[in-house]
Parts: sequence; structure tokens; C-alpha cells
Amino acid sequence: MKTSLVTGVAGGIGFATAKKLLENGVAVVGMDILPAMPMRLEGDFTYVQGDLSQKADRENYVNAALQKYGRIDILVNVAGVAPRVRNDILEMTEESYDFVMNINTKGTAFLTQLVANQMIKNEGKNKGSIVNISSMSGYTSSTSRGEYCISKAGVTMITTLFADRLAEYGIMVNEIRPGIIATGMTDRVKEKYDTLIDGGLLPIKRWGQPEDIANAVWTLANGSLSYVTGQSIDVDGGFHIRRL
Repeated sequence: MKTSLVTGVAGGIGFATAKKLLENGVAVVGMDILPAMPMRLEGDFTYVQGDLSQKADRENYVNAALQKYGRIDILVNVAGVAPRVRNDILEMTEESYDFVMNINTKGTAFLTQLVANQMIKNEGKNKGSIVNISSMSGYTSSTSRGEYCISKAGVTMITTLFADRLAEYGIMVNEIRPGIIATGMTDRVKEKYDTLIDGGLLPIKRWGQPEDIANAVWTLANGSLSYVTGQSIDVDGGFHIRRL
């Protein structure tokens, strides 16, 4: 049985991803900031409470997986936060910047580093798969949440760097850039995006669902694409297409 780590597992994309992996016979060790899982998952699932921005919590998370399973085959970096308050880029605070970057970018980078050093020890030609969840905000300006855009652009470079470094070990590192996905993060802007989607913003005229992202994660993580690394996959209803 393969073992996976999924951050941000308590809801949205993280929960859907864990469910998809479990359905395909992969053990999941999930982490989130909440003291307990709010929803039940069927299968070989272990929950670890932790703050991705904290070194001790990242180490505890990885150690919990290794103690139970002895190896890590898949890492899915889902956990991310938006600014608590949307401010114009001219008014963005250092506190808000640090809050977002410490989780979305720093936490992702150093958890990936920690797991990569464990994956290298795995036996076999293809030692593991890492999938990062970035965002269309990594290349799309949103001046009322600049710290989020910066953080997700950073995730793209994290993907590139680790893909380059880990290729010799047969560890594939790729990212998914979700578009407008129906999660807790987008609840507060639902009316805005309903209007934009109805107005033709997306070629595929609907909200994306967490399951859309989970399906793409499984495609990248299941070992069938062993000649694909450093790739960004847009799962966004066609948002990235430049249209006249």
C-alpha cells in the first residue's frame, strides 16, 4: 500500500483529494489546523493536527507518517490561506503578508524539503510524487489580495526547483493551478463570481468543484505519468485561455 500526505485535509480541495486517494487504496495521513476532522473519511486515514507554518508541527507530521507506515510515496500540498482582510496593495500590511506567506509558501517549501529527503530513501526507480496546489492567482493580478498572489507565484517556483532537483531520484513534482473552485475560501465572494461566470468569464460556464482538482491530483500522483515533471496543469474551466 502506498502512503500519502495531504495538507489542508479538513475541507475543500484537501478533503476531496484525501477521499480520492483513499478510494484508490492509498493510505492518507492528513494535516490541518483544526483540533479534529469535521467530516469523516472512509479508509486507512490518520489525522494529525498542526500548523504548517511551524517547523515543529511539520516535523511531527512527517514523523507520525513514518512511524505508522515507514515511508511516504505521495505528498499533496493543499493547505493555504487567503488574507484575513482584503486590502489594496497600497495598504497591504506586513502582518498580513507574513501570515499568508508563512503558510502558503514557506510552509509548503519546507514541508516539501522534509518529505523529499525521506522519499529519496525509498526503494525502486520511481520513488515518489509531489503535487502542489497553486492557483490561477499565481499569474493573475488581484490587487486587493496581493499577498495571496505573491504566495502562489512562489509555489510555482517551489514546484520548478524541486522538480529539477528530484528528477534524478525518480520523484515527479508537478502543480495544479485551480481556477474558481467552490470552497470555504470562495464562499464570501460567491455572488461576484456567479455574476462573472454568467457573464462569460469561463469557457466552461460553471464553478469548479473540489473533486475536479482531486481527479487531477490523482492523475499526477498515481505513477502513470512518470515522464512528466515541473508541469503546471490549469484546472480552471478554461480561464487561462486568452480570448477576443
